[in-house]
Amino acid sequence: MFGKQLNLFKLFGFQVKIDFSWVFIAVLITWSLSTGLFPFQYKGFTTRTYWIMGIIGVLGLFLSIVIHEFAHSMMARRYGMQMKGITLFIFGGMAEMSDEPPSPRAEFMMAVVGPVTSILLAGVFYVIYIAGATEGQPNPVNGVVQYLAFINALLAAFNIVPAFPLDGGRMLRSVLWGIKGDLRWATRVSARIGSGFGILLIGFGIFNVFAGNFIGGMWWFLIGMFLYSAAKMSYQQLLTRRALEGESVSRFMKSDPITVSPGMTIKQLVEDYVYVFHHKLYPVVDGSGRLEGCITTQQIKEVPREEWDQKRVGDLKNPCSGENTLSPDTDAVEALSLMNRTGASRLMVTENGRLVGVVTLKDMLKFLSLRIELDI
Repeated sequence: MFGKQLNLFKLFGFQVKIDFSWVFIAVLITWSLSTGLFPFQYKGFTTRTYWIMGIIGVLGLFLSIVIHEFAHSMMARRYGMQMKGITLFIFGGMAEMSDEPPSPRAEFMMAVVGPVTSILLAGVFYVIYIAGATEGQPNPVNGVVQYLAFINALLAAFNIVPAFPLDGGRMLRSVLWGIKGDLRWATRVSARIGSGFGILLIGFGIFNVFAGNFIGGMWWFLIGMFLYSAAKMSYQQLLTRRALEGESVSRFMKSDPITVSPGMTIKQLVEDYVYVFHHKLYPVVDGSGRLEGCITTQQIKEVPREEWDQKRVGDLKNPCSGENTLSPDTDAVEALSLMNRTGASRLMVTENGRLVGVVTLKDMLKFLSLRIELDI
């Protein structure tokens, strides 16, 4: 779902990150507030004042979303769920869970606390706005505070829509899960409602585009596309977890992986391995089977072609990072998550420093496809 991310800070152990797509939306909202909303509502200010109001308004929105997601994370921690962190992206924010909630009650409480927090924030900002208007607080300050009260109320209202994976959709799933005791069925039903709501927003966006509201229509269209794909992806992620959980990577690994020796020349490596097996990373193993390091095609590219006969694999190898090695008893779900996070399609399986196998994304997906097909 996310692209490149930047770590901002840690809050009570939760890593807060920002996806670069949020920078785009932050700039767009700042421009919209500074040249549209605030000049329309408050006349007679300087251009500089409107831009300051816009920047502070976006910072307030940023803080509001972080608090909203932080409330989710704190409630999840209370019920024993592990949270990866909080990520802000183009359509808002997300508290990233490493697993499904342990019970319907845990999911309901974790979901409902987000909208409740946004409503409380809206109330706080509204009280500040009323007090400021009564006490003669400067109009620019009141304008920003009024906007933050409105945007938090809007955030709460949108999130309680019963369309998965919005908070309201998660609340619906928890109720369905509690009634029938079947998380998969509850997810399928709530995800279909979420997809339907996404299609509705897509249609509304198209209508607005043809009605002349191009910018607004495009935003509704994009939000609808996001909800539609996120709902389908959430159900697929549940099926993936259920199919792979409890399976260790030793079940999928190839115990006779393609390896190279440190004494091999770069020319041999390219002609006998890269051009034959088409892998981008090769484990470097000594005669006893001990993993000495790794060599990648990117490292080979940095060596002038005329030196391929003289340079050896041992001259270029680097230590294998913890992000592409794991133990045979590692859970398959964790391995798939590691592949997704690092973009690696092959992971090396090691035991006591020795290479015992390689697990590939292709083999895991093949098993996953068969398992889901048989279960369905």
